[in-house]
Amino acid sequence: MSPTQIILLIAAYFGVLILISFFTGKEDSNDAFFKANKSAPWYVVAFGMIGASLSGVTFISVPGWIEASQFSYMQVVLGYIVGYLVIGTVLLPLYYKLNLTSIYTYLEERFGNYAYKTGASFFLISRVVGASFRLYLVANVLQIILFDELGIEFWQTVTITVALIWLYTFKSGIKTIIWTDSLQTLFMLIAVGVSIYYVSTDLGISGGNLLGYVLDSDLSKTFFFDDFKSSNYFWKQFISGAFIAIVMTGLDQDMMQKNLTCKSLKDAQKNMFWFTIVLTIVNFIFLSLGLLLTVYAQQLGIDAHKDELFPLLAKNHLGVGIFIFFLIGLIAAAYSSADSALTALTTSFSIDILDIEKKYDKPKQIRIRKRIHIVISLLLILVIVAFKYIIKDESVIAKLFVFAGYTYGPLLGLYSFGLFTKWQVRDKLVPIIAIVSPILSYIISVNSAKWFGFEFGFFILILNGLLTFLGLILIRRK
Repeated sequence: MSPTQIILLIAAYFGVLILISFFTGKEDSNDAFFKANKSAPWYVVAFGMIGASLSGVTFISVPGWIEASQFSYMQVVLGYIVGYLVIGTVLLPLYYKLNLTSIYTYLEERFGNYAYKTGASFFLISRVVGASFRLYLVANVLQIILFDELGIEFWQTVTITVALIWLYTFKSGIKTIIWTDSLQTLFMLIAVGVSIYYVSTDLGISGGNLLGYVLDSDLSKTFFFDDFKSSNYFWKQFISGAFIAIVMTGLDQDMMQKNLTCKSLKDAQKNMFWFTIVLTIVNFIFLSLGLLLTVYAQQLGIDAHKDELFPLLAKNHLGVGIFIFFLIGLIAAAYSSADSALTALTTSFSIDILDIEKKYDKPKQIRIRKRIHIVISLLLILVIVAFKYIIKDESVIAKLFVFAGYTYGPLLGLYSFGLFTKWQVRDKLVPIIAIVSPILSYIISVNSAKWFGFEFGFFILILNGLLTFLGLILIRRK
């Protein structure tokens, strides 16, 4: 494809998103921006959450994991199921009972203002970095396949990327995103399906034999019980997956904001139930695509590994048709995650940090929210450009989850302490515990690998949450 054709394709894609924004974004209110007036159909929310959960990181990185890790990631995915069960039966009833806009308001009611601000701040840090990781990956791919050839600098690519997100979310936020994410999820799944069809055809695998081929391959080994010290040991990944789901969905304003747009708790729980089933299947499909791509590259002697596997094969070896679907799928996966992250960051900073609902009248709340939306957009641009000089190797998704283990750990500890004990704490000391716990977790993790050969991997999240929980016991009020 020529650069002109790629630009026209991207322009057409965003034209559709902006058109959806026009029809759904007629109401310029904070109720629409933050909660979609609590009128979103649960099935639309559930489908759209698939794309938001996967993101461009999954689209690129998960297929690239197969060569080194086989299907071990499914152990984490199976753990997700347990985590989503906890969200649907414990956290969602709590959020609906308290009628929350920001889920971190719970911490204020349970512990006090310092705990509330600490929880919100850790979310903001986590989400800024997480969203930036995801967008960095996509911007980097677009840079390689298009903008370098046009002489456009990386920072300009990033600015264009974030500006397009801002353009279709600035007015009605989550009310628009519910619908755009559903469309983008559809595009992403079509792209994966078409890619699997073409690659399997090239490998001489018929549709009826595809599942059998995947399951019979040595690359599809899923369960690892041999070495408990290894990062891919089953119970380590399964339990970590459960806790990752709880913190990165249930304790994440981005993901819960969508659930809180449903009309009732019952609808939100139906959303989580179907979301869990579909997400599990979709992750298996992504891993299957990775297996096929890995075999394809090995048979043809193509030097493509990790995050380069899918982009390189799509651009240079699988034909124009696959490249078009790859590009659409990549953009859809990335933007369905990034747009909701931008909206959630705007929501949390406006409500949790600035307290706009308590301090200002509604017209001023809207003005402040719009300014925050712009500021968060600029912040994302700065962080993504900075990542250009930080990320060198390693799959991006691994870095994302390792980082999340440190920043979401204090949230896990705070919510666990709040839900499973009746103790109060000395509120002013909560920020200290939340900062010390990740530092101690890092020290323990590094030395454990060095001295005992035990790799924490995703398990670092649980260690971090436990240290936070123990720290809160130490500062409880007697």
